Amino acid sequence: MTLGSALGVSCLAAALTIPGIVAAYDARVTTRSVQQGEGGNAVYQEFLDPYGSRPMRRVFVARTGPGSLPVPPGITRLPDAGQAVVSPKLGEILASNPGAGGLVPGRVIGTISPAGLGGPDELYAYIGTRPSLLAQAAPLGQFGTTYAQHELLEPSTLDILRFTLGCIVLLPLVIFLSVCARLSGESRARRLAALRLIGLSVKDTLRVNAGESVVAAFVGAVIGLVCFLGVNEVMAHIGLPGLRWYPADGRPEWTTVFVCLLGCPALAWGVGQFSARRAAQSPISVRRTGESRQPRKYGTLVLIPGLGIIGGYCLLSAIGWDPSGGSGSSVLVPSAVLMTGAGLVFGLAPITSWLAHRLAVSSKSLPLSLAMRRTEVDPGSALRVVTGLVLLVFGASLTQGVLIELDQVTRRTAPVQEYSLPTGQLTPSQQSRMAVLDGVRAHASIAESWVVPGDKDLPKVQGLVATCAQLAVFTRSTADCVDGKVLRIEDPGFLSDEDARPGAGYPFLLSDGRKLLVSVPRDAVTVHAYDPSEFAGPSLLIPPSLLPRGTQLAGARFVLASSSDPATVRSVLDGIGGVAPTASVEPVGIVIDSLAQLTVIRSLLVVGMVLGLVIGVSAFVVSVADRAMERRGQVAALVLLGARASTLRVVQVVQVLLPLAVGLGGAVVAGWLAESSYLITGGGAVHWDWEGLPLLFACALGVMLAAALASVPMVRRHVDPEHIRRD
Repeated sequence: MTLGSALGVSCLAAALTIPGIVAAYDARVTTRSVQQGEGGNAVYQEFLDPYGSRPMRRVFVARTGPGSLPVPPGITRLPDAGQAVVSPKLGEILASNPGAGGLVPGRVIGTISPAGLGGPDELYAYIGTRPSLLAQAAPLGQFGTTYAQHELLEPSTLDILRFTLGCIVLLPLVIFLSVCARLSGESRARRLAALRLIGLSVKDTLRVNAGESVVAAFVGAVIGLVCFLGVNEVMAHIGLPGLRWYPADGRPEWTTVFVCLLGCPALAWGVGQFSARRAAQSPISVRRTGESRQPRKYGTLVLIPGLGIIGGYCLLSAIGWDPSGGSGSSVLVPSAVLMTGAGLVFGLAPITSWLAHRLAVSSKSLPLSLAMRRTEVDPGSALRVVTGLVLLVFGASLTQGVLIELDQVTRRTAPVQEYSLPTGQLTPSQQSRMAVLDGVRAHASIAESWVVPGDKDLPKVQGLVATCAQLAVFTRSTADCVDGKVLRIEDPGFLSDEDARPGAGYPFLLSDGRKLLVSVPRDAVTVHAYDPSEFAGPSLLIPPSLLPRGTQLAGARFVLASSSDPATVRSVLDGIGGVAPTASVEPVGIVIDSLAQLTVIRSLLVVGMVLGLVIGVSAFVVSVADRAMERRGQVAALVLLGARASTLRVVQVVQVLLPLAVGLGGAVVAGWLAESSYLITGGGAVHWDWEGLPLLFACALGVMLAAALASVPMVRRHVDPEHIRRD
């Protein structure tokens, strides 16, 4: 009970602290938010740019008059023109990469303290400059607001995270602590029954059990909190992908400490009272082997409305009706998920008992008959063994749905991701290195035709410099493309460019100052471009061979293409940042903040799955070991009757695998339906996660194999006379 409470409280503290880490990050970011004012003596302009796959914020401040300036948290004063104050991580980048010096013009005079940063890895800078250099300056008012800005996670995403962690961590945790308390109480049942038989009252017997359970659970809770504090200090320095926090952020608040130190003993007391009541009220049935009560079937009824709701949403989607967008879904789907999870737990014992009875009647095998009869008369022990693992698989399917939904929200639905950079910020060498980055599939450049400066009324067209193969990568489809020729670009999905009339000529300015005259031909290439895309507007396809050697179109944008997989996008952005750290990168169709949020939410959900795995495996190990101890008398009797060791081991394995197979099968089916209903009501393009279904089956088979192997050593042929005497 003590060790189980320690492990459980460590996982509980970790799950409860995750929202606290996010809240601490958001609180510090909010206190430094820049607000506009009136009649101030300074102006500012804020920039958000990607440095690789990470967001970087820079606040340029320019003084316009005498007087004191407001000071944000984390620094002592705002920098003057030609000075800068940067975060420690950005300072490390500037020191190790001289090419990144253009990101922060001026001399670095200090670093921002933790009070002014969301986390240790944040890229942030205050840069002093002159008002004439700020194109969109706003009057500087104050720092800090009463409402959250630039949150680490969107509020809706944070709510989803809380619900998912509750399903994959807190529910198995309650089951695990209940198992520990129940097993602890049952191990003392014979002693409590003996105390009752020698004259101790029912109330005093329950008090003895409650006192032992509460003390053991409280000691375990204290140990668990101490262990969590140590783990937090280590993990705060290591961090997670996309998220690092200060150690103080991860230390549990007093409410968390209160819940851990009082909640765990309270749960132990409640379960202990239930498990010891039989020993106090009927001590004879405990001291002598008696028939156990059959499990109630009422718990199975909880499964019916849960499956009915999520199955109804799936049916509506299957017949072609889209039920997304309603406000009722935000309440019905989470409620149905909770009811389904509870139904899997409470319905497992009666279903297993009924199935074991059917198999025992029809079986001709001695090991199978023994295993099924034992499971039939005591299905509650099977419930203790497999509940944690069943909830783990059910939670894993739900987690897959959350990740798919977030992935749809934060990235392009198109299979191609584009990256647009100004060629004026790139050297030819940098362009060549970017074109061969890992993950980059094609590159091209886009520019407008040249017009006389100051005359904006002259017609212009956009030219795309690319080969037919490169054009095919950037678009859904191409037709009638011929390399080496200038072609008009026609896209049925967009309005045609009226200025691109056949026979008209347009000059394009080259990088060496010369002009390239291009005539609009009659021949055209038909394309179907993605939306949004840099390729949804060009009017002319210009072959690269038409440009003089060593030149490119002036004022063009250099565009790269890769797959839209988030891992590939992050890899390409990191590669671009390594080649040209000061270039302005525009990932077409995505927001860099959203990409960073997806990384954070993936990391936190992985942490939740790891915690759920630890809890589920621990509950399984504890329960299997307890069942082996509990059945020592029966095993000893079977050995005296001549049962072979192989027979006993088969019985043990089958006793574990039957309820596990029933529970995991139900978890896979119910979990996949719950995941699908979540995706359907989310309104995304993906409604059915067919790719994740084989993974769930593989996980279930892996769990069953591990459970079978772990059950074999639990059977011993040692005959203890004490066990025979008791039976």
